[in-house]
Amino acid sequence: MKKIRKAVFPVAGLGTRFLPATKANPKEMLPIVDKPLVQYAAEEAVAAGIDTLIFIIGRNKRAIPDHFDKAYELEKELEENKKISLLKSVQEILPANVNCIYIRQAEALGLGHAVLCADPVVGDEPFAVILADDLIHNNDKNCMQQMVAVYEEYQSTIIGAEKVPHDETHKYGIMAGLEISNGVMRVDEIVEKPSPEDAPSDLAVVGRYILTPGIFEKLKTTPKGAGGEIQLTDAIAELRQDEKVYAYHFEGKRYDCGSKLGYLQANVEYGLMHEELGEDFKKYIKSLDI
Repeated sequence: MKKIRKAVFPVAGLGTRFLPATKANPKEMLPIVDKPLVQYAAEEAVAAGIDTLIFIIGRNKRAIPDHFDKAYELEKELEENKKISLLKSVQEILPANVNCIYIRQAEALGLGHAVLCADPVVGDEPFAVILADDLIHNNDKNCMQQMVAVYEEYQSTIIGAEKVPHDETHKYGIMAGLEISNGVMRVDEIVEKPSPEDAPSDLAVVGRYILTPGIFEKLKTTPKGAGGEIQLTDAIAELRQDEKVYAYHFEGKRYDCGSKLGYLQANVEYGLMHEELGEDFKKYIKSLDI
C-alpha cells in the first residue's frame, strides 16, 4: 500500500472576488487572524503525514514561495531584538523534513488543468489535493487526517463531501450514490454545478481530495466543461468508469473563504478561538451595540 506523501495546492487563481485586495497579493495569502490561508492548508497536510507540498502557482504568486522560504533579514532582526517567540513562528512555519515544489500554470484553464500540471512530480503515487480557500476546522483529527484514514481502508479515490442547501447546487460538484458506512458513500454519479432541478442530491464536493494516479490520463482527455474550464469533477466522473470512487462526509466546520462572507466568518470564529486574543476579542464582540 502506497502512503499519501504528496499534496497538490492549486493556487494560481486570480481571486477576482477579493479585488482590489488580490490585485498584487494572492487570495491564498489573505490572513485568518495571524496566518495566511495557504499556511493553514499546508499545516493540515503535514499533520496528515504528507512531506511533499506541490504548489501550482501563477505569475503573480511570488508571495507564496516567499512565505515558505527562509527570511534571513527578518530572522536576524528578530533575533537581535530578542523576539524569540516571533522568531520561532517564522522559522517553524513548516518542519525541516517537508519539501516545497512550485510549478507554474501558464494559463488559468481550471482546477483540472492545475492538478494535471502536477503529473511529472506526483508520478504513479496516490496524492492529496487541498484547496486553501476551503478552510476546515476540527479540534480532533483535521479533514485530511480523516480522509487519509478512509483512503487506507478503501484504497480508492476519496472526495471530501458536505451537504449544501438544495438551491445552491449550481455552485458545486454534486454527488449521489450508495452509503457504504457512516460518512462514506460509493459515488455512482457526479456532475459539475447542476441546476437545483437537475441535481442528483444535495451532497457537494468541497476542496479536499485524495486521488489515484489514474486521474492524470483522464485529465489529459477531459474537454472544457462548466465555465469553459477543464473541470476536475468531469475527470473524476470518467475515472469512476475504471475504478471505485468514494465520497467522505468529513467531521468539522468548513468556511468558504473564497467568498467575502465566509472569509469574515472565519476571521471572527478563529479570532474567538485564538489562545492570546480569544478572551479579549469575545469581550469586544459582546460590547458592540448590534
